[in-house]
Amino acid sequence: MTLFIAIVSVVLSSIIGIIYGGISGYFGGAIDAVMMRILEAFLTIPSLVIVLALQAMMQGSMWRMAMVMGITGWFVTARIIRSEFIRLKEQEFVQMAKMFRTPLWKILFGHLLRNCMPAIFVVTIFNFAGAIFTEVSLSFLGIGVPPATPSWGTMLYTAQNDLLVGAWWMGLFPGLLIFITILCVQVIGGTFKQGGNRTHV
Repeated sequence: MTLFIAIVSVVLSSIIGIIYGGISGYFGGAIDAVMMRILEAFLTIPSLVIVLALQAMMQGSMWRMAMVMGITGWFVTARIIRSEFIRLKEQEFVQMAKMFRTPLWKILFGHLLRNCMPAIFVVTIFNFAGAIFTEVSLSFLGIGVPPATPSWGTMLYTAQNDLLVGAWWMGLFPGLLIFITILCVQVIGGTFKQGGNRTHV
């Protein structure tokens, strides 16, 4: 369930971040200034603190937890998409598309968003690793998914009592799986990040 919650939350946060950052970066001006001030206000508060507060109030199903993580995890994605849109909209192929009166939706999706895919993939990978860590942390603290729901966080939470009676392996294997999964995700993200971005006209 840890991976499922992470996937759902990352998909939701990516959609919100792409929409928010795309609007801010493409239109610029006063719209961009206002939207960035709002985003900077959110960024001053650690997202884990926001998730802890919301989850404590809305504690319930894994779907609710995924939604809480999703609506609080889009800030970095929005900033990156905004930067990419600002960079790409000044490119010659975008300017030519505007000059030939290409429909706005085609410019946004066919020229800008398509060329943001490498950056979106990298930030999504790192957000996925962060979502795994957040779910594990919340479940370990006892405010994550319901205790009956199997997840790595709840396994670590219940393993605390097992450690007292010498059953150390009950906490070892979930911990190893968490470590290996996050490490693999980080390596994949780092590999693609080093590969650099390519612009496709």
